[in-house]
Amino acid sequence: MMSSDEERALGRRVSCDGHRATVRYHGPVPPTAGVWLGVEWDHPERGKHDGSHEGVRYFSCRHPTGGSFVRPQKVSFGVDYITALRRRYEAEPEDEPDGDELKISSKTVLMVGFQRVKLKQKVETLTEVGLRRCEVSGPGPEGDVRNNTPLAQTLDLSGNLLSSWEDLAAITDQLEALQELQLSHNRLRISDDPAHLSPAFSRLRLLSLNSCALTWTQVLQCAPMWPQVEELYLAENDITELQRPELELQMLKVLDLSHNPIAQDTLLEISHLPRLEKLNLSSTGFSAVQFSDASAGIETALFPALNTLLLDDNNISEWCVVNELQKLRSLLHLSCRRNPLLQKEKSLETARQIIIARLGRLQTLDMRRVECDERRGAELDYCKMFGSAWLMAGGHRDPDQNRPNTDFLTDHPRFLTLIHKYGAPDEGELREQKPFALKNQLLTVTFVCPEDSDRKPIEKKLPESMIVQKVKGLLHRLLKLPGVELKLSYTCSKLAGREIEIDNDLKPLQFYSVEDGDRILVRWS
Repeated sequence: MMSSDEERALGRRVSCDGHRATVRYHGPVPPTAGVWLGVEWDHPERGKHDGSHEGVRYFSCRHPTGGSFVRPQKVSFGVDYITALRRRYEAEPEDEPDGDELKISSKTVLMVGFQRVKLKQKVETLTEVGLRRCEVSGPGPEGDVRNNTPLAQTLDLSGNLLSSWEDLAAITDQLEALQELQLSHNRLRISDDPAHLSPAFSRLRLLSLNSCALTWTQVLQCAPMWPQVEELYLAENDITELQRPELELQMLKVLDLSHNPIAQDTLLEISHLPRLEKLNLSSTGFSAVQFSDASAGIETALFPALNTLLLDDNNISEWCVVNELQKLRSLLHLSCRRNPLLQKEKSLETARQIIIARLGRLQTLDMRRVECDERRGAELDYCKMFGSAWLMAGGHRDPDQNRPNTDFLTDHPRFLTLIHKYGAPDEGELREQKPFALKNQLLTVTFVCPEDSDRKPIEKKLPESMIVQKVKGLLHRLLKLPGVELKLSYTCSKLAGREIEIDNDLKPLQFYSVEDGDRILVRWS
């Protein structure tokens, strides 16, 4: 039978030398005398063993080096919400003078504890309460949470010593205006009856549980507590396999699963969430997706409301993944930085243009807005880039004979739409796909100063990825024109008699379709 001390200690959260842990054992560890606490550290590199000592197992850890034995007097079991609140927001009594003199009209009044009253009034008006890493372990005296922070709408309890959802509910049940709750870096014991606690979280709209060692099964177990949650942040947990939420999370609009090693074949388990608008799958190992309910070029019924998708730092290496994303009916914003696919193209800007051309509804890509002229340029270049492959696959400039094969349409599901939009590219516009090499990135251009006939044309080889701002910097040095504002345009043999303005300093030459042999006209004022 457990002693009362042991019962009170087991499962409690503690801190020791700035590190947090959970008590897994309370009692003797022979041959030493006295009582020890066996703790499992949040960060396993802090520990020395897995709960065993000299062949005897005292407790178990998830990690082979996650455990330690410490003396009870070395740890802190935390403080209640009210104590933490006073430490965080109110002056300590020893810091407060015995009395202050305050002159009102011609009278002088001694104000005992005036600063304390002022600060207490400040706390009572708080709508955002920040108690991050303040060792909060419980609510404190009954009703004090409500009395001290009655207006709190946002509460940050990240990195504290709360042991269970019941302990947390005892706090949040008193905060009737609470809508946002930060709980990252906690370890909360799962309730046996989560639905019973739902009144304490019924007003929550945003919940952050980053780095809480949760599995997806545990998330779904807890979800009945949060019936109105619209934003759920679960980065850096132990989520490996997803299961379909049946009745849970139906109000969810934002879901962050980043930095979790999620099995690819379980991703579509969350695709039926009816209101999900933003999904973060960055650093999850994402490499492929297939919406098998829809063929190439057809919209999928899955993820019906998804308009924002984050796929940074993953393993995407094939363009077919981007083609599948075109099936998402609501997708407007995509981020897919630092994926192997982008390195396959001769520059990151080329890869960007291909993504824009393949995803017809995108408004932003990698946090940069897709402007109308950028989309037009990307789609025109895409037609030229893959025009030869289209012709070889059975495509034809005569619409009645234009019948590219299934393989081509699977690889390029938007190509026929683009041909209909812009017309088929002329034979002279078709671009041969060359293997990546630095020499294939260089353009030979001739700089001409049409308003200064004394200056001779200058021929240079420039990377097509060079932005206009750097081109102007080069010209300032070549032409020895410091301090003047340059205006650039270009002409090419394919557009005889036409001069195209280069008007955005932050775009690369490639954006304006500057090609090998073109002439760049330089003017200044």
